[in-house]
Amino acid sequence: MWRLADSGPEVLLVHRPGFDDWSFPKGKQDAEDVDDEHTALREVHEETGYRCALGREVGAIEYVDRKGRPKQVRYWEMRPVTGDGDFSPSWEVDEIEWLSLSAAEGRLTYATDRDVLARFAPTIGRARA
Repeated sequence: MWRLADSGPEVLLVHRPGFDDWSFPKGKQDAEDVDDEHTALREVHEETGYRCALGREVGAIEYVDRKGRPKQVRYWEMRPVTGDGDFSPSWEVDEIEWLSLSAAEGRLTYATDRDVLARFAPTIGRARA
């Protein structure tokens, strides 16, 4: 998720207390999800309280989780379609924060998330392909 603030572009990060990390919103498909795009929009809304419009796909990362299972996460550029959202802290995400690109780079816990940010930064504001 990103927005244009007076000082320039900002991205939204989430704090996940179960992992004590700062990351981008993400999640798993539910039975009701028809595709990855729907999953992404639903998960962002659930974790942040913001309803968004889907933009360009930023890319995917692959990794092996703590239980040795292979995982893939796809990321899209998103913009809020409503002003302030309706964030409610939960066991999954207890804090959200809008940050400049450089501040977000310093706050992100994982190198893979910093890679996603680096792929996204040059495309901010370009039309969806």
